Amino acid sequence: MPTAKFLTFEGGEGAGKSTQIVRLASALERGGTIVTTTREPGGSPGAEIIRGLLLDPAAEWDAPAEALLHFAARADHYTTRIAPALRRDEWVLCDRFADSTRAYQGYGLGLDMKAIEMLYEISLGAFKPDLTLILDLPVEIGMQRIAARDGAPDRYEKMDVAFHERLRLGFLDIARQEPERCEIIDANADIKTVSARIFGCVERRLGVRLKP
Repeated sequence: MPTAKFLTFEGGEGAGKSTQIVRLASALERGGTIVTTTREPGGSPGAEIIRGLLLDPAAEWDAPAEALLHFAARADHYTTRIAPALRRDEWVLCDRFADSTRAYQGYGLGLDMKAIEMLYEISLGAFKPDLTLILDLPVEIGMQRIAARDGAPDRYEKMDVAFHERLRLGFLDIARQEPERCEIIDANADIKTVSARIFGCVERRLGVRLKP
């Protein structure tokens, strides 16, 4: 099995990222790989505190403040959780990473992408995912899935359809700009079909054999 890899799952609301991370982690573990699963915003004690601030439906952050909070959480997450796991030769599967800041605060809220990339360099330097899987789904279907969930929607889930359309186009644009790192996965299908698409991508891109 190849050495440790860092994989990120991206996409709009309701695309099924959390479900697919669990399924990929299980397939890797059946093949003998040690896997750490994590999420953003959050993933470490300090970052989880910031997550609560960011997702609070009553909060009113502007785009620069949001980006600063996301990268503060990300820096702590990387230093205390991601980097140590990779040093232990574990695969790390992360539900959202910096592409979400590019999509949400950049494409969605209009923050200058140069500012986002500057924060990225300060926080992470040259570090980047080995593979980013962008789960793509029509916005209306994602919103239907969110509405069917138990519990109140968070601050991002409550944003209007126009925001979510910009978000989707942002993720697709990111994938077009970095095809060597990113792959778009059609998530408008049943769970097993989406898993098969993800497994096939991981096998082809990273040279592993998975055990579904």
